Amino acid sequence: MRDINFRNELDHIPPGLLDVAAADIQTLLPGPTLMHLAGRREQPLFVSVLLHGNETTGLHAVQMLLKKYVHRPLPRALSIFVGNVHAARAGLRRLDNQVDYNRIWPGTEHSSRPETAMAQWVVEEMVKRNVFTSIDVHNNTGLNPHYACVNRLDCRSLQLAAMFGRLCIYSTHPRGTQTAAFAEICPAVTLECGKPGHAYGAEHAFDYLDGCLHLDHIPDQPVASHDLELYESVAQVFVSPGVDFGFANDSADLNFMSDLDRLNFRPVPAGFVLGQVRTGHVPLRVCNGSGEDVADYYFRVEDGQLLLTKALMPSMLTLDELVIRQDCLGYLMERRVTEGQE
Repeated sequence: MRDINFRNELDHIPPGLLDVAAADIQTLLPGPTLMHLAGRREQPLFVSVLLHGNETTGLHAVQMLLKKYVHRPLPRALSIFVGNVHAARAGLRRLDNQVDYNRIWPGTEHSSRPETAMAQWVVEEMVKRNVFTSIDVHNNTGLNPHYACVNRLDCRSLQLAAMFGRLCIYSTHPRGTQTAAFAEICPAVTLECGKPGHAYGAEHAFDYLDGCLHLDHIPDQPVASHDLELYESVAQVFVSPGVDFGFANDSADLNFMSDLDRLNFRPVPAGFVLGQVRTGHVPLRVCNGSGEDVADYYFRVEDGQLLLTKALMPSMLTLDELVIRQDCLGYLMERRVTEGQE
């Protein structure tokens, strides 16, 4: 792959962008690109898409949005960051030689990477423009409902989340995410729009972005508890390095149930069997918000079975083995109510 220019900035929509497929967007944009478009209100809405190259719903939603306003002014200035165009060409979350584009933002552990310097530059540019709010659009690979994620529990963040739907996850890890970085300077939310390629996901994200463009302000009042079902992400689950794993694969050392992702956003009781293991120890690494490995707190091995030690609710469990290796198996959540709700 040729050297990448990490600081592409435009003040217009490149010809062809409104219809290009994610796999072909590299023909229009040589690398990650920040675009600024004028609108009636000067304070811009910031939207990031394709931070993961195989999560295409954000691009489709932005294309729908730009088509709506192609012959009339935007209600508010709009800044769009198109992220990992090289991974998008390959249809992958990230390439093997890349760092995850949703782990490179201020607060990241990848401090020496050129992608990190780029992310810092994007944030600084948006600070100069007095960014109104930030929306990061994603897909996931497992069976999940649509939901929002926030990194702060203030009223405006929760109001943004409630605009997208009833489900919201509060999370302070992993480090270096776009939403965590922008939450330091403006209200910020991540939209999780189900699996890529589903028309409803793009339509839902489009309606949300269009609504945000029309906002005069974000309410600073608590969200009613019946309007938002709030969970806290308490741990991130990884398959331990070097462990041979699969799904309904009797030859694997760690053989998960074939439909593991059906457990997402469902209460799972203590003692539930997640799969079979050939070793006597838990072949998972489970990191809490402090980075501690708490695998033995949530899981145990008994008679060759991998069991839950306590009742919990998972999210983003996936059957995609490459995504599991590149990122994680999923997350564990607990129900939460805060002062940001009434």
